[in-house]
Amino acid sequence: MKKILLIVSVLAISLTACNKNDDDGITGNPNIPNAVFDTQGLINTNLPQFNQMQFPGNYVVLNSNYGVNGVVVYYSGSNQYSAFELSDPNHQLISCSKLTVDGVFATCSCDDGNTYNIVTGSPGQGVNGQYGLTRYFVEVNGNIIRVYNN
Repeated sequence: MKKILLIVSVLAISLTACNKNDDDGITGNPNIPNAVFDTQGLINTNLPQFNQMQFPGNYVVLNSNYGVNGVVVYYSGSNQYSAFELSDPNHQLISCSKLTVDGVFATCSCDDGNTYNIVTGSPGQGVNGQYGLTRYFVEVNGNIIRVYNN
């Protein structure tokens, strides 16, 4: 009986812990609205404007048609991509909260100059606020990188 109870408990915890929204960084952040978008076949690494995404350490910035203020997609290597919103998650949406990317860091132009890592989404040292970057979903199929949030 104890084994059955243990198995049922583990299964119940597993089912409630795995939720699509758990990893999107949106839940609980009042500063970033939920942007529904899908790049579909836009990012094709065979095209010249996305060719650099075949090589680790490179990124592309997608304009504000995707996400709220745009999206940055970073390639770490071994088919590992990350995609994040380019709005400072620790500011309300204002002109200075749009992030600019330089290397592996995205920085806002507000007085506090919050900086975030575009590989992990983590805030840098001295960031004012509790939130990391809003993560979007990435799916790779051959040379197509799909970024979406729906």
